[in-house]
Amino acid sequence: MSSNDTLSKIPIRVETANTGFSFHWRRRLTQFLFIAIAIIIPVSGLLRIDLVAGAFVVLGYQVWWADFFLVFGLWMLLASGMVMLYSTVGTAFCGWACPQNTLSEIANEWTYRLLGKRADMSVSGEKMKVAESKNRLLNWFVLGLILLAMSMLLALIPLLYFYPPEVIWSFMTFREDERLASSLHYIYAIFVILVLVDVSVIRHFWCRFMCVYRVWQHGFKTRQTLKIAYDDTRSAQCEKCNYCSTVCFIGLDPCNTDMYDSCINCGECIDACDQLQAKKGETGLLSFERGASGKSSTLRNLASISLRMRWTLPFSVLGLSLFVWGLLTYDGYHLAVYRADQQFGSEIRDYRIAVSNKLYRATEATLRIEGLPENNYSIPEKVLRFDSAGRIDVNLHIESGVPPGLHTFLVHVNTIDEMVGMMCFGYNILLQKMCCLM
Repeated sequence: MSSNDTLSKIPIRVETANTGFSFHWRRRLTQFLFIAIAIIIPVSGLLRIDLVAGAFVVLGYQVWWADFFLVFGLWMLLASGMVMLYSTVGTAFCGWACPQNTLSEIANEWTYRLLGKRADMSVSGEKMKVAESKNRLLNWFVLGLILLAMSMLLALIPLLYFYPPEVIWSFMTFREDERLASSLHYIYAIFVILVLVDVSVIRHFWCRFMCVYRVWQHGFKTRQTLKIAYDDTRSAQCEKCNYCSTVCFIGLDPCNTDMYDSCINCGECIDACDQLQAKKGETGLLSFERGASGKSSTLRNLASISLRMRWTLPFSVLGLSLFVWGLLTYDGYHLAVYRADQQFGSEIRDYRIAVSNKLYRATEATLRIEGLPENNYSIPEKVLRFDSAGRIDVNLHIESGVPPGLHTFLVHVNTIDEMVGMMCFGYNILLQKMCCLM
């Protein structure tokens, strides 16, 4: 018996290579996590927008644009962090976290299930190819219901940033609530229509041709930014294969990527190639990579990150310092005193005292006027009661018996927990009369 006959009798078993937890499911979990975070943020009170006060609400505290250190410090901290993120992982935010891409993928998956795998809303403008066996009215109707249900649910998320969760629940259950605006139904309908048009027609057209955010990220890309790498030394194994190009919903050829292409680093092409090559017991030809391959690539990556941090870190530290200072100096109340528009004869004798409570809790504020005898002025009430955050205006009237001359007075406002502040004003009757006569 020859050696070849002996070798031929040895059983050969081909095992599929273990590719681990695919990028697809890791990415899908991340996408749903970001949608959950978008819901948790307003529901937990971490961030909402008070339209009546025109302010942000963070954990029950109103943040005005006048709170410069808080607003500008947080903006600088986030901006520098995002620049660092984009220059390191590129457009991975688009593929792993962006709601637009997540909704587009979900809409595509349901379209493939009900209308066939070639029924694609192609970004190249090709006509949708519906499978003959699935081109039925029932399938179209079910797809429309699914997209409408998605739109109706997702349109509630923006409303959570403007209304408390209990108000949204009243809106969903058709219960009466005095906090509900009469126009909320129209606003909700507009959100539903926008989301429905997006998931039905636009989908990845936005990502490919209209997303300014993605283009802005490209401005921070370098050759060391995360990208798809192709092993061209094994190119003979994929001469007649285009599986990776088929699964790319952006419409790219992963074997021929560029630094400024439309790739969103989703990893679907890597999974596709790994699955195909695993049948032959080999690894895929595609992978994530930073910079050029080689023994010193890790050192170059560390050096590149260090270089980026060299100019982003000062902005991050400055932003964090401003934000912390804003927290330490945050004032939960605001006092403003100014002349009222009401005029009696030739003299302006009315001042308006505006006291604002920026905390969403009940409190009391006490007014006190220093520098004027009590019989020389009148105010409707000296104790202001707040049920929650808001503003109360009180009119201060100077009586006509005040003699001519310059009268300086202070307006004090004290609350249960702290003093709001005080403001100094001068009141000159003689000067006002002279101005009016002139």
